Amino acid sequence: MSTPDEVNVWIGLDVGKEDHFADVLDDEGVSLFARSIANDEADLVALLEQAARHGTPALVIDQPGSIAQLAIAVAAQQQVPVAYVPGLVMRRAADLYPGEAKTDRRDAFVIADTARTRRRSVHWLDAGNDEMLDQLRVLNGFDVDLAADLTRLTNRLRDSLVAISPALELAIGSRLHQAGVRDLLAKFPTPTALRAAGRTRIATAVKKRSPRVATKVADAVTAALDAQTVTMPAETAVGRVVAELAVELDRLHGRRDALAAEIEEVFLAHPFGQVLVTLPGIGPRTGARILAEIGDGTRFANGSKLASYAGLAPVTRQSGTSIRGESQSRRGNHRLKNAMFLAAFASLRSPDSKAFYDRKRGEGKKHNAAIICLARRRCDVILAMLRNLEPYRATTQDDTPIAA
Repeated sequence: MSTPDEVNVWIGLDVGKEDHFADVLDDEGVSLFARSIANDEADLVALLEQAARHGTPALVIDQPGSIAQLAIAVAAQQQVPVAYVPGLVMRRAADLYPGEAKTDRRDAFVIADTARTRRRSVHWLDAGNDEMLDQLRVLNGFDVDLAADLTRLTNRLRDSLVAISPALELAIGSRLHQAGVRDLLAKFPTPTALRAAGRTRIATAVKKRSPRVATKVADAVTAALDAQTVTMPAETAVGRVVAELAVELDRLHGRRDALAAEIEEVFLAHPFGQVLVTLPGIGPRTGARILAEIGDGTRFANGSKLASYAGLAPVTRQSGTSIRGESQSRRGNHRLKNAMFLAAFASLRSPDSKAFYDRKRGEGKKHNAAIICLARRRCDVILAMLRNLEPYRATTQDDTPIAA
């Protein structure tokens, strides 16, 4: 497969569900041809072969999601490198070109020209064919979806509890991640039902799957019932919603737990996973997300490039003689940034990480800023581990990895 430095034909692809639009430029920015193509293998192969007749091509896309997967796979099969221009970058770049119209052809041209003029800045997707890495990416994407569904259902359930008893929501709303509390609400979803059940049955319902907190939850629920004697309108109808939401929330928690076990199995079976898990703070869930986002790390020249991609590199704010210092970047791969942040935070029980964190706090940085600095520092370590396939070696003794 050709390298980015060898590319002299740029295929800008404005992807769509059924059809894409391609604008193909030479290395001088002159359009060689442009046309609409179907989202099927034969048309994509024909496009790449036609572009290859003019030189060494690269495929450039503005979204690597589901609708672009066939194009990416066909490009890999044809040994054509694929560059990714994030949609926000493309939209900002489009403002630099004349005209205000938004058409598929114009978007395809901007995508291709952005990669042509910034070939070292765009993100080049993995060229390798690693089935386990692809599997991790799919499973992690599903995990992200389940996490979003859990957040949505949790907020909806807490809102329903507030509608019938703010005191009850205050008592158990923050405990919905505990299986026993979900069982309680599925069985006794309203203050009236809880009063009828009594403290003993409340504790029994919680104790079955959350025995450690059964007494505490029973005391909190009883106090909440004593704090509000008014029965709210439509309590029965809201109670039905509460019960169904509790059951659905419990099902999602179970599905995500099962998925976490599947992700862990795939992650630990991968050679890179076996290496990454030795770094303090990295467990199967965060490690799988990091590995899914950066692959083997070969497309990042150094830790600075990886930090920039993740949004961990500091941004200097300066205007004229007014210097505002550095602030956190709002760009980058947010999934990777969150995973790196969590792993860095979890690593604070490691002497090396704690010493670096304390040094940054001593320089006046706040907690989150110090953790970001630690995550940035670990970018170099992660790349070295992946490239050499060597486990982490602590510089101090008794450095037990703590997994996130």
